[in-house]
Amino acid sequence: MNAIEVSGLNTYYGKSHILHNVSLEVAEGSITTLLGRNGAGKTTTMRSIMGLTPSRSGVVKVFGKDATNLPPFRVARMRVGYVPEGRRVFPNLTVEDNLKVPQGADGPFDIPRIYKLFPRLEERKMNRGRQLSGGEQEMLSIARALLLNPKVLILDEPSQGLAPLIVKDVFRIVSSMKAEGMTVLLVEQNIRMTLEVADTAYVLDHGEVVHHGPASVLAADEALIQSLAGASAEEWDLDKA
Repeated sequence: MNAIEVSGLNTYYGKSHILHNVSLEVAEGSITTLLGRNGAGKTTTMRSIMGLTPSRSGVVKVFGKDATNLPPFRVARMRVGYVPEGRRVFPNLTVEDNLKVPQGADGPFDIPRIYKLFPRLEERKMNRGRQLSGGEQEMLSIARALLLNPKVLILDEPSQGLAPLIVKDVFRIVSSMKAEGMTVLLVEQNIRMTLEVADTAYVLDHGEVVHHGPASVLAADEALIQSLAGASAEEWDLDKA
């Protein structure tokens, strides 16, 4: 079964036509990545799925139920968690209080479990959001989404601006979500590391899907990565710190 299914999505900002008949499928229990150059339409696709930027045409389904242009809180109630680009933690609340904000469904994630998953957050639990490093803020942003116990987690550029060691920690967490049975839709600029963890890859260019298939196939083809995603295939080893 598909956790998310998008068909023929057309989204505009004013008169600017951003997404052109975008279609994609996110299989339940998988990691699907959406790649492409800056401005290709990746974030707009995420926002259209979540109802933050409603599409003018097309269909969005979540676990087979129509979610087209529902308000974001209704999409969230369908057990979809969203970690937007830019982290957006509450700067004046402590880590502990940030974690108390979400009110989610019953499930495996509670604050003690979060602290086991993110030991650094437990160390910093009395610090305010504004006092955290970029990597710590990203961990906190992901942690808040997990406390909703979503069935689907949508991540928009989780590694942006982070040091390489922190990036690897973030991707380990993403991989662990799949092991928990969670479905992940991941937008990322870090092409090589993303393809290491993803099952399926889609590539957007100028608001159109120009490639989709197994992530392993794209990862093995440097020339294809260069032509479709405009990024080098620098080798990453997830087993090395």
